[in-house]
Amino acid sequence: MSTPPATNTSQPANIPTRDRRPFLFLLAAVVILLDRVTKDAIVHRIRPGYTIPVIPGVFRLSHVINTGAAFSLMENWQPGRVRIGLIAFSIAAALVLLALLWRSGKQLTVTSAALALILGGAIGNLYDRIHLHHVVDFLQVTIYHYHWPDFNVADSCIVIGACLLLLEIFRPDPHDHPIA
Repeated sequence: MSTPPATNTSQPANIPTRDRRPFLFLLAAVVILLDRVTKDAIVHRIRPGYTIPVIPGVFRLSHVINTGAAFSLMENWQPGRVRIGLIAFSIAAALVLLALLWRSGKQLTVTSAALALILGGAIGNLYDRIHLHHVVDFLQVTIYHYHWPDFNVADSCIVIGACLLLLEIFRPDPHDHPIA
């Protein structure tokens, strides 16, 4: 009795995989939309400088007008120069991210998802800098005696994307084999 030939269930190397760039650009757009919606909600519900406790002593919603860079860096510098410099940097970063996402986005990977999150966050804060001349921050966290600088959804996605990239960098390559 002969056995049937074994079938290969994996895709042959010459069949192209589906392009995932539309999904990744949609992910970036969702980040931008969530950032806008949350910032608009804060602007219309909390006056600048005020907070609403969510978890007393740990987490508050606030309304902070950030004219500086990340975590209010450069806030005391000449406002016009900081704003123009940050807009120029954000545009350059967004263009680089677009190019990287276009190159690596054919497949859905940790790297491509991270780039999409960072791109959405960069554009979210860029929108604020161009239209409002400042970034709206509204998430305030305090752990014990340490007060983390206020941040927003765009900042969160940039940090999550950067952490995913770091994890990807330090993840062992499955093709590397330990020397016996």
